[in-house]
Amino acid sequence: MNNSSTIQQFNNSTSNDVAIKVENVSKKYCKSLKRSMIYGVRDITKNVFGMSSNSYLLRKEEFWAVDDVSFEVKKGETLGVIGPNGAGKTTILKMLNGIFWPDKGKITIKGKVGALIAVGAGFHPMLSGRENIYINGAILGMSREEVNRKFDAIVEFADIGDFLDTPVKFYSSGMFVRLGFSVAVHCDPDVLLVDEVLAVGDKDFQIKCYQKMHEIKKMGTTIILVSHNEYTIREQTQNCLYIDNGRMKFLGSSEEAISLYLRDLFTNKSKASIGKDNNKSRSAKKSEIISLKFYDKNWKEITFIESGEEINIVLECIIREKLSNPIFGVNFYDNSGFMYCANSDYENVTFEKLPLGKIRIKINIPHFYLPTNNYLCSTNISEENNDNLVDWDNMAYRFVVGRARNARGSIKLPTKWEVERL
Repeated sequence: MNNSSTIQQFNNSTSNDVAIKVENVSKKYCKSLKRSMIYGVRDITKNVFGMSSNSYLLRKEEFWAVDDVSFEVKKGETLGVIGPNGAGKTTILKMLNGIFWPDKGKITIKGKVGALIAVGAGFHPMLSGRENIYINGAILGMSREEVNRKFDAIVEFADIGDFLDTPVKFYSSGMFVRLGFSVAVHCDPDVLLVDEVLAVGDKDFQIKCYQKMHEIKKMGTTIILVSHNEYTIREQTQNCLYIDNGRMKFLGSSEEAISLYLRDLFTNKSKASIGKDNNKSRSAKKSEIISLKFYDKNWKEITFIESGEEINIVLECIIREKLSNPIFGVNFYDNSGFMYCANSDYENVTFEKLPLGKIRIKINIPHFYLPTNNYLCSTNISEENNDNLVDWDNMAYRFVVGRARNARGSIKLPTKWEVERL
């Protein structure tokens, strides 16, 4: 291993504000398993005899999975990581978790790390869920006494029912995720690493996880979140790293990162996933989205409107429990990314004492000036602030805006003309 490549804990002289520091980190893989094993034996032999393995050089069939990546995350911040499949996102998380060592560069981390990177990582397939809680807890730095104290809370959050004493080899991928995430968040980590594996769980469990992350964020936990879901990145993170082919394409505000990523996706003719899950679980969520509908000024239901016309947007929901400062939102996206949102929090609209049961939230827009295009729409309900999700439907609805009559461009804006004598 190259001596310049290290993963270490911060010493006392390091700024208390920075929890994670990644400096010019690179990691290479080999496409051939046979060559990879040969290279590994050679590198180990050279290191034993004090010789440099020249890990910064590529050999035959090797490639950089991560290439010269640098970033910092401050304590209590949440950093999103986005990019297409194979971009190097999970490799970065595995290096942060100490599973892999970088071939170049340095990683510095402050505090205890909890991670959910791969489904079932750290689980022994022949042991029961109960036994794996203790094993996984030990891997994450928890003592047996600490696991005993938190055991009931871990089991309750994982919600694996009667399968606690069943060997985990019989678990579904969703059960793996529930148990793994539950142990990870209950180890009270200073740094939490979460990969796209949350997408394996059902919608109710995903929301439960985001609510738990909201809680631990308030306690100052630093989170790195990998996801393909742009709504999750936008609402859960302050800044975002966009990586492609192992290299950084953007590091900055999540909004800018998402817009760039979506633009690249559409440019490459990638298809956005669409379609509302009609079999969505109807479990006991505090509130739940039923439908999103659009009406013209005469309250005729529509899926098409001319740009600039009056529109009424109706969000139907079920309220099962009292919500503290409920927030409702409808987002519109075109091929370039996020275009517009109607969000009660952003517009300082408050809802007090919402009735329990089925309700309608009506939004009137006198002039809907979105440009001519096909749009995808997301809906969400949050509590207290936008990152504390109660329910959401991501990219689940279509809506079309057509060219305004007598318009010479994609939109027509109202104007007033005057002549003034000078």
